Amino acid sequence: MERWSGVLRVPVHPTSRTFHRVGASLCISPETKTLCVPVANAIFFCGDRVDGTGNPVIERLSNLQKLSEIVVSKFGSLINAWVIEASVFNGPFAVYKDFILSLNQYGEPRPYDPMGFPASTSTVSLLSNCLEEAKKIILGTQVDSKSGCTSTGSFSRPKTFILGFSKGGTVLNQIVTELGFSDIGSNVNSPDVGSENIYIVPKTKEDLLNSISDIHYVDVGLNTAGAYLTNHDVFERISKRLMQGAPQLRFILHGTPRQWSDKRRDWIRNEKDKMLHLLESEVPKSLGKIKVFSRYYFADMPPSMQMHFEIIESLDTRLTRPLGTEVAAACDPSTVGSGRWSLLCETSLTLCPPL
Repeated sequence: MERWSGVLRVPVHPTSRTFHRVGASLCISPETKTLCVPVANAIFFCGDRVDGTGNPVIERLSNLQKLSEIVVSKFGSLINAWVIEASVFNGPFAVYKDFILSLNQYGEPRPYDPMGFPASTSTVSLLSNCLEEAKKIILGTQVDSKSGCTSTGSFSRPKTFILGFSKGGTVLNQIVTELGFSDIGSNVNSPDVGSENIYIVPKTKEDLLNSISDIHYVDVGLNTAGAYLTNHDVFERISKRLMQGAPQLRFILHGTPRQWSDKRRDWIRNEKDKMLHLLESEVPKSLGKIKVFSRYYFADMPPSMQMHFEIIESLDTRLTRPLGTEVAAACDPSTVGSGRWSLLCETSLTLCPPL
């Protein structure tokens, strides 16, 4: 399988005056040079801009095309990667106004509200516009959004992995909230009978929400509350949704001392712990269809902005692989002495020893 990579500049809606920059790395057929249906779409939401550091690591890991390549390296060559930057910045602060309707001037959310499903609707629209723009570049013409080939040789709807880095986690919180209030739909478990039903990217918000299998929180944090979702009602609704036939859902929380050990912003760790607790409480109710993982990186290093970006390159996606995969856990300081597990996975549990 070959790939096309580039950075696109597209609006969410045709009438939008603002544009999102999106780093894309897409599967193409080596024979026909047309886009292929991937195994999954990995959608990565970026955070605030960090300019003028002079740090080559931070600069490299702020490059959208480089980030799309890293995402592919984490999930495999049969996925499409979409790295989305906010359309509006107030200075360095990302403002995802198309995805979350209630934000302050710094892009910090007020309570997450599913009304209108803005995040899932905007994600579907943005990916569709990105796809058409990529096809114009690759083929020099507009073509239908169905694919001429599949990357697996079978007609399976692509899964969706969503990742939120830093402030990009607010978009994940909004999507998860919308997921809790969405209907399953009649086709969530229906077989895919032919390629005419398969699309490279989801066509509707229902398609998107029903295709999500993995949700990665990547060192998320805010200067106010709201970095992690702590609404019990949302997780209860998701658990009920799973019991009604929705597919298995994995939540993976990745963190560093930069966020999880910041004493000046201790609400980040408190929110993370509460979200983990709420998710864990829903595992038995969902008969194990909710999977919960937590991974702490650079545990023996002092907090720094560089590690905040380096976690992207160090991201351990083995946590989402099938049963039987061994994973080494780092010790999350918030679990020490509490008897809680720092890593929750299907195959093994590693208890952090006291520091």
